Amino acid sequence: MKTKILLLIPTLDRSGAEKQLTLLASGLSSEEFDVRVVALTRGGPYAETLAEQGIDVQVLGKRFKFDPLTLSRLRRIIREWQPDILHSWLFAANTYGRLVAGKGKTPKIIVSERCVDSWKSRWQLWFDKKLIPRTHLLVGNSHSVADFYRQQEVPDRKLRVIYNGIDLPMPPTVTRANLFEELGLPEEARVVGFIGRLAPQKRVRDLAWTVELISNLQPHIHFLIIGDGPDRQQLETFARETQNTDRIHFLGHHPDPARFFPAIEVFWLASDFEGLSNSIMEAMAAGVPVVASDIPPNRELVVPQKTGYLVPVGDNVGRAKYTNILLEDKEQRAAFGQAAIARIRDQFSIPSMVAAYAKLYREVLTD
Repeated sequence: MKTKILLLIPTLDRSGAEKQLTLLASGLSSEEFDVRVVALTRGGPYAETLAEQGIDVQVLGKRFKFDPLTLSRLRRIIREWQPDILHSWLFAANTYGRLVAGKGKTPKIIVSERCVDSWKSRWQLWFDKKLIPRTHLLVGNSHSVADFYRQQEVPDRKLRVIYNGIDLPMPPTVTRANLFEELGLPEEARVVGFIGRLAPQKRVRDLAWTVELISNLQPHIHFLIIGDGPDRQQLETFARETQNTDRIHFLGHHPDPARFFPAIEVFWLASDFEGLSNSIMEAMAAGVPVVASDIPPNRELVVPQKTGYLVPVGDNVGRAKYTNILLEDKEQRAAFGQAAIARIRDQFSIPSMVAAYAKLYREVLTD
Protein backbone atom coordinates (compact mmCIF):
# COMPACT_ATOMS: atom_id res chain seq x y z
CA MET A 1 0.00 0.00 0.00
CA LYS A 2 1.27 3.46 -0.87
CA THR A 3 2.19 5.97 1.83
CA LYS A 4 -0.21 8.91 1.72
CA ILE A 5 1.55 12.29 1.92
CA LEU A 6 -0.43 15.51 2.35
CA LEU A 7 1.72 18.57 1.60
CA LEU A 8 0.25 21.76 3.10
CA ILE A 9 1.42 25.31 2.29
CA PRO A 10 -0.17 28.80 2.40
CA THR A 11 0.02 29.49 -1.37
CA LEU A 12 1.54 28.14 -4.55
CA ASP A 13 3.01 31.48 -5.61
CA ARG A 14 6.33 31.60 -7.41
CA SER A 15 8.67 31.64 -4.41
CA GLY A 16 11.35 29.50 -2.79
CA ALA A 17 9.39 27.22 -0.44
CA GLU A 18 6.66 26.72 -3.04
CA LYS A 19 9.26 25.71 -5.61
CA GLN A 20 10.87 23.17 -3.27
CA LEU A 21 7.48 21.68 -2.41
CA THR A 22 6.68 21.35 -6.12
CA LEU A 23 10.03 19.70 -6.86
CA LEU A 24 9.49 17.28 -3.98
CA ALA A 25 5.91 16.41 -4.91
CA SER A 26 6.93 15.85 -8.54
CA GLY A 27 10.04 13.86 -7.63
CA LEU A 28 8.67 11.35 -5.10
CA SER A 29 8.15 7.86 -6.45
CA SER A 30 4.52 7.35 -7.48
CA GLU A 31 4.97 3.65 -6.78
CA GLU A 32 5.74 4.30 -3.10
CA PHE A 33 3.90 7.55 -2.34
CA ASP A 34 0.44 8.96 -3.01
CA VAL A 35 0.89 12.76 -2.84
CA ARG A 36 -1.72 15.50 -2.51
CA VAL A 37 -1.12 19.23 -2.12
CA VAL A 38 -3.34 21.66 -0.22
CA ALA A 39 -2.89 25.45 -0.36
CA LEU A 40 -4.56 27.34 2.47
CA THR A 41 -5.11 30.70 0.78
CA ARG A 42 -4.70 30.53 -2.99
CA GLY A 43 -3.10 28.62 -5.82
CA GLY A 44 -0.56 30.17 -8.13
CA PRO A 45 1.86 29.25 -10.91
CA TYR A 46 3.05 26.10 -9.16
CA ALA A 47 -0.51 24.80 -8.94
CA GLU A 48 -0.44 24.49 -12.72
CA THR A 49 2.93 22.73 -12.62
CA LEU A 50 1.64 20.22 -10.09
CA ALA A 51 -1.53 19.61 -12.07
CA GLU A 52 0.57 18.90 -15.17
CA GLN A 53 2.37 16.23 -13.13
CA GLY A 54 -0.97 14.63 -12.25
CA ILE A 55 -0.82 15.71 -8.59
CA ASP A 56 -4.10 16.61 -6.93
CA VAL A 57 -4.21 20.23 -5.68
CA GLN A 58 -6.89 21.75 -3.46
CA VAL A 59 -7.18 25.42 -2.49
CA LEU A 60 -9.10 26.23 0.71
CA GLY A 61 -9.55 29.99 0.25
CA LYS A 62 -8.40 31.18 3.69
CA ARG A 63 -9.51 34.80 4.20
CA PHE A 64 -8.25 35.75 7.66
CA LYS A 65 -5.25 35.00 9.85
CA PHE A 66 -7.55 32.72 11.85
CA ASP A 67 -10.26 31.32 9.60
CA PRO A 68 -12.48 28.66 11.27
CA LEU A 69 -13.98 27.69 7.90
CA THR A 70 -10.53 26.86 6.52
CA LEU A 71 -9.73 24.84 9.64
CA SER A 72 -12.95 22.92 9.13
CA ARG A 73 -12.20 22.26 5.46
CA LEU A 74 -8.70 21.03 6.28
CA ARG A 75 -10.02 18.83 9.09
CA ARG A 76 -12.50 17.25 6.67
CA ILE A 77 -9.77 16.53 4.09
CA ILE A 78 -7.66 14.80 6.73
CA ARG A 79 -10.60 12.84 8.09
CA GLU A 80 -11.75 11.64 4.66
CA TRP A 81 -8.37 10.97 3.02
CA GLN A 82 -6.54 9.81 6.17
CA PRO A 83 -2.97 10.69 5.16
CA ASP A 84 -0.13 8.85 6.85
CA ILE A 85 1.95 12.03 6.96
CA LEU A 86 0.95 15.69 7.05
CA HIS A 87 3.96 17.71 5.90
CA SER A 88 3.42 21.47 6.23
CA TRP A 89 5.52 24.39 5.02
CA LEU A 90 5.76 27.94 6.46
CA PHE A 91 4.14 29.47 9.53
CA ALA A 92 0.44 29.57 8.60
CA ALA A 93 0.41 26.02 7.26
CA ASN A 94 2.56 24.75 10.14
CA THR A 95 0.07 26.26 12.58
CA TYR A 96 -3.15 25.15 10.86
CA GLY A 97 -1.81 21.67 10.21
CA ARG A 98 -0.83 21.04 13.82
CA LEU A 99 -4.03 22.56 15.20
CA VAL A 100 -6.18 20.32 13.03
CA ALA A 101 -4.18 17.11 13.31
CA GLY A 102 -3.97 17.26 17.10
CA LYS A 103 -1.80 15.04 19.29
CA GLY A 104 -2.65 11.66 17.84
CA LYS A 105 -0.22 9.15 16.37
CA THR A 106 -1.65 9.64 12.88
CA PRO A 107 -1.09 11.45 10.74
CA LYS A 108 2.57 11.99 11.57
CA ILE A 109 3.28 15.73 11.55
CA ILE A 110 6.37 17.11 9.83
CA VAL A 111 6.83 20.88 9.64
CA SER A 112 9.27 22.60 7.30
CA GLU A 113 10.87 25.85 8.38
CA ARG A 114 12.65 27.68 5.59
CA CYS A 115 14.30 30.66 7.25
CA VAL A 116 16.02 31.95 10.37
CA ASP A 117 12.70 33.47 11.37
CA SER A 118 13.91 36.42 13.43
CA TRP A 119 10.98 38.35 11.89
CA LYS A 120 8.43 36.34 13.86
CA SER A 121 6.52 38.22 16.54
CA ARG A 122 6.30 37.05 20.13
CA TRP A 123 2.85 35.55 19.63
CA GLN A 124 4.06 33.54 16.63
CA LEU A 125 7.05 32.17 18.53
CA TRP A 126 4.74 31.42 21.47
CA PHE A 127 2.42 29.50 19.13
CA ASP A 128 5.38 27.55 17.70
CA LYS A 129 6.44 26.49 21.19
CA LYS A 130 2.89 25.50 22.18
CA LEU A 131 2.68 23.25 19.12
CA ILE A 132 5.96 21.40 19.67
CA PRO A 133 4.13 18.47 21.36
CA ARG A 134 2.08 18.05 18.18
CA THR A 135 5.23 17.94 16.03
CA HIS A 136 6.91 14.65 15.17
CA LEU A 137 9.77 16.27 13.22
CA LEU A 138 10.83 19.79 12.25
CA VAL A 139 12.93 20.06 9.09
CA GLY A 140 15.14 23.06 8.42
CA ASN A 141 16.66 23.70 5.02
CA SER A 142 19.95 24.67 6.66
CA HIS A 143 21.76 24.05 9.93
CA SER A 144 21.22 27.73 10.74
CA VAL A 145 17.45 27.24 10.60
CA ALA A 146 17.69 24.13 12.78
CA ASP A 147 19.84 26.05 15.27
CA PHE A 148 17.27 28.86 15.41
CA TYR A 149 14.46 26.44 16.28
CA ARG A 150 16.68 24.63 18.77
CA GLN A 151 16.85 27.99 20.55
CA GLN A 152 13.03 28.03 20.45
CA GLU A 153 13.08 24.83 22.55
CA VAL A 154 12.51 22.26 19.79
CA PRO A 155 14.39 19.19 21.10
CA ASP A 156 17.29 17.76 19.09
CA ARG A 157 15.47 14.46 18.58
CA LYS A 158 12.81 16.32 16.56
CA LEU A 159 15.20 18.35 14.38
CA ARG A 160 16.46 17.40 10.93
CA VAL A 161 18.24 19.28 8.13
CA ILE A 162 17.55 18.68 4.43
CA TYR A 163 19.10 21.11 1.99
CA ASN A 164 17.12 22.61 -0.88
CA GLY A 165 17.59 20.90 -4.20
CA ILE A 166 18.45 22.54 -7.49
CA ASP A 167 19.20 21.17 -10.95
CA LEU A 168 22.15 22.32 -12.98
CA PRO A 169 20.65 24.44 -15.76
CA MET A 170 20.48 23.46 -19.38
CA PRO A 171 22.78 25.41 -21.70
CA PRO A 172 21.43 28.96 -21.98
CA THR A 173 19.08 29.70 -24.86
CA VAL A 174 20.27 33.31 -25.12
CA THR A 175 23.77 34.72 -25.34
CA ARG A 176 25.32 37.57 -23.42
CA ALA A 177 25.13 39.66 -26.60
CA ASN A 178 21.42 38.81 -27.02
CA LEU A 179 20.69 39.91 -23.45
CA PHE A 180 22.70 43.12 -23.80
CA GLU A 181 20.65 44.01 -26.86
CA GLU A 182 17.37 43.07 -25.14
CA LEU A 183 18.20 45.16 -22.06
CA GLY A 184 19.73 48.07 -23.92
CA LEU A 185 23.12 47.66 -22.24
CA PRO A 186 26.22 49.15 -23.86
CA GLU A 187 28.84 46.74 -25.15
CA GLU A 188 31.35 47.80 -22.47
CA ALA A 189 28.93 47.23 -19.54
CA ARG A 190 30.08 45.26 -16.48
CA VAL A 191 27.02 43.61 -14.99
CA VAL A 192 26.14 42.55 -11.46
CA GLY A 193 22.75 41.14 -10.51
CA PHE A 194 20.26 40.34 -7.77
CA ILE A 195 17.25 38.01 -7.87
CA GLY A 196 14.67 38.06 -5.11
CA ARG A 197 11.87 39.85 -3.35
CA LEU A 198 12.36 43.58 -2.84
CA ALA A 199 11.73 43.53 0.90
CA PRO A 200 13.62 44.97 3.90
CA GLN A 201 15.21 41.62 4.77
CA LYS A 202 17.06 41.62 1.42
CA ARG A 203 18.69 45.04 2.00
CA VAL A 204 18.62 45.85 -1.72
CA ARG A 205 19.25 49.51 -0.84
CA ASP A 206 22.71 48.40 0.32
CA LEU A 207 23.27 46.95 -3.13
CA ALA A 208 22.19 50.22 -4.73
CA TRP A 209 24.70 52.08 -2.53
CA THR A 210 27.38 49.64 -3.65
CA VAL A 211 26.68 50.62 -7.24
CA GLU A 212 27.39 54.22 -6.28
CA LEU A 213 30.66 53.20 -4.58
CA ILE A 214 31.99 50.84 -7.22
CA SER A 215 31.24 53.22 -10.08
CA ASN A 216 34.45 55.06 -9.16
CA LEU A 217 36.40 51.89 -9.95
CA GLN A 218 34.10 50.46 -12.62
CA PRO A 219 32.60 53.38 -14.57
CA HIS A 220 30.63 50.98 -16.80
CA ILE A 221 28.91 49.11 -13.95
CA HIS A 222 25.27 48.09 -14.42
CA PHE A 223 23.02 46.44 -11.82
CA LEU A 224 20.11 44.16 -12.77
CA ILE A 225 17.36 43.82 -10.14
CA ILE A 226 15.16 40.85 -10.99
CA GLY A 227 12.13 40.63 -8.72
CA ASP A 228 9.50 42.83 -7.14
CA GLY A 229 8.14 43.70 -3.73
CA PRO A 230 7.18 46.42 -1.26
CA ASP A 231 10.55 48.23 -1.42
CA ARG A 232 10.52 48.76 -5.17
CA GLN A 233 9.15 52.32 -5.15
CA GLN A 234 11.66 53.61 -2.61
CA LEU A 235 14.49 51.86 -4.47
CA GLU A 236 13.46 53.52 -7.72
CA THR A 237 13.36 56.86 -5.87
CA PHE A 238 16.85 56.19 -4.51
CA ALA A 239 18.15 55.43 -8.01
CA ARG A 240 16.75 58.75 -9.25
CA GLU A 241 18.13 60.73 -6.29
CA THR A 242 21.62 59.29 -6.76
CA GLN A 243 21.38 59.77 -10.55
CA ASN A 244 21.85 56.05 -11.17
CA THR A 245 18.75 55.34 -13.23
CA ASP A 246 21.01 54.56 -16.19
CA ARG A 247 22.96 52.01 -14.11
CA ILE A 248 20.22 50.34 -12.03
CA HIS A 249 17.67 48.35 -14.02
CA PHE A 250 14.41 47.13 -12.46
CA LEU A 251 13.29 44.09 -14.44
CA GLY A 252 10.42 43.05 -12.15
CA HIS A 253 9.21 39.48 -11.74
CA HIS A 254 10.28 37.08 -14.46
CA PRO A 255 9.08 33.48 -14.93
CA ASP A 256 12.66 32.39 -15.70
CA PRO A 257 15.08 34.71 -13.90
CA ALA A 258 17.97 32.33 -14.56
CA ARG A 259 17.89 33.33 -18.23
CA PHE A 260 19.71 36.54 -17.26
CA PHE A 261 22.75 34.78 -15.81
CA PRO A 262 24.74 34.82 -19.08
CA ALA A 263 24.80 38.62 -18.76
CA ILE A 264 25.72 38.67 -15.03
CA GLU A 265 29.38 38.53 -14.02
CA VAL A 266 28.89 38.72 -10.24
CA PHE A 267 25.79 37.90 -8.19
CA TRP A 268 24.94 39.94 -5.08
CA LEU A 269 22.90 39.12 -1.98
CA ALA A 270 22.93 41.46 1.04
CA SER A 271 20.23 39.87 3.25
CA ASP A 272 20.42 40.15 7.01
CA PHE A 273 18.70 36.75 7.38
CA GLU A 274 17.90 33.83 5.09
CA GLY A 275 17.09 30.14 5.21
CA LEU A 276 19.03 28.65 2.34
CA SER A 277 19.01 31.12 -0.53
CA ASN A 278 17.59 29.69 -3.75
CA SER A 279 18.94 32.67 -5.68
CA ILE A 280 22.51 32.02 -4.49
CA MET A 281 22.12 28.37 -5.44
CA GLU A 282 20.80 29.28 -8.88
CA ALA A 283 23.69 31.68 -9.45
CA MET A 284 26.22 29.06 -8.38
CA ALA A 285 24.56 26.43 -10.60
CA ALA A 286 24.95 28.83 -13.51
CA GLY A 287 28.66 29.33 -12.72
CA VAL A 288 28.33 32.92 -11.48
CA PRO A 289 30.58 33.98 -8.55
CA VAL A 290 28.71 35.30 -5.52
CA VAL A 291 29.40 38.19 -3.14
CA ALA A 292 26.96 37.74 -0.26
CA SER A 293 26.37 38.81 3.33
CA ASP A 294 28.30 36.84 5.93
CA ILE A 295 25.40 35.19 7.72
CA PRO A 296 25.28 31.51 8.80
CA PRO A 297 23.01 30.20 5.99
CA ASN A 298 25.17 31.83 3.30
CA ARG A 299 28.26 30.21 4.85
CA GLU A 300 26.66 26.85 4.10
CA LEU A 301 26.64 27.72 0.40
CA VAL A 302 29.45 30.13 -0.48
CA VAL A 303 33.02 28.97 0.05
CA PRO A 304 35.08 32.17 0.51
CA GLN A 305 37.90 32.59 -2.01
CA LYS A 306 36.71 29.50 -3.87
CA THR A 307 33.15 30.14 -5.11
CA GLY A 308 32.83 33.80 -4.06
CA TYR A 309 33.21 36.13 -1.10
CA LEU A 310 31.32 36.90 2.09
CA VAL A 311 31.18 40.38 3.66
CA PRO A 312 29.61 41.58 6.91
CA VAL A 313 25.96 42.66 6.73
CA GLY A 314 25.87 46.31 5.65
CA ASP A 315 29.50 46.36 4.47
CA ASN A 316 29.02 48.11 1.14
CA VAL A 317 32.72 48.99 0.87
CA GLY A 318 33.70 45.33 1.28
CA ARG A 319 31.15 44.29 -1.32
CA ALA A 320 32.51 46.87 -3.76
CA LYS A 321 36.09 45.74 -3.06
CA TYR A 322 35.49 42.04 -3.77
CA THR A 323 33.23 42.73 -6.72
CA ASN A 324 35.97 44.87 -8.25
CA ILE A 325 38.51 42.06 -7.71
CA LEU A 326 36.25 39.63 -9.56
CA LEU A 327 35.47 42.04 -12.39
CA GLU A 328 39.19 42.73 -12.88
CA ASP A 329 40.22 39.06 -12.95
CA LYS A 330 38.54 37.00 -15.65
CA GLU A 331 40.47 33.85 -14.75
CA GLN A 332 39.41 34.05 -11.11
CA ARG A 333 35.77 34.55 -12.13
CA ALA A 334 35.94 31.46 -14.31
CA ALA A 335 37.62 29.36 -11.59
CA PHE A 336 35.09 30.45 -8.97
CA GLY A 337 32.25 29.71 -11.37
CA GLN A 338 33.45 26.18 -12.07
CA ALA A 339 33.93 25.49 -8.35
CA ALA A 340 30.40 26.77 -7.68
CA ILE A 341 28.91 24.43 -10.30
CA ALA A 342 30.74 21.47 -8.79
CA ARG A 343 29.53 22.35 -5.27
CA ILE A 344 25.88 22.51 -6.36
CA ARG A 345 26.17 19.31 -8.39
CA ASP A 346 27.78 17.37 -5.54
CA GLN A 347 25.81 18.59 -2.52
CA PHE A 348 22.55 20.27 -3.53
CA SER A 349 20.91 18.20 -6.25
CA ILE A 350 17.16 17.67 -6.55
CA PRO A 351 17.47 13.85 -6.48
CA SER A 352 19.44 14.12 -3.21
CA MET A 353 16.76 16.35 -1.69
CA VAL A 354 13.90 14.07 -2.78
CA ALA A 355 15.72 10.95 -1.56
CA ALA A 356 16.37 12.60 1.82
CA TYR A 357 12.66 13.38 2.29
CA ALA A 358 11.63 9.89 1.18
CA LYS A 359 14.01 8.44 3.77
CA LEU A 360 12.60 10.83 6.40
CA TYR A 361 9.03 9.75 5.64
CA ARG A 362 10.00 6.11 6.10
CA GLU A 363 11.77 7.00 9.34
CA VAL A 364 8.86 8.88 10.89
CA LEU A 365 6.43 6.07 10.09
CA THR A 366 8.49 3.60 12.10
CA ASP A 367 8.41 5.69 15.30
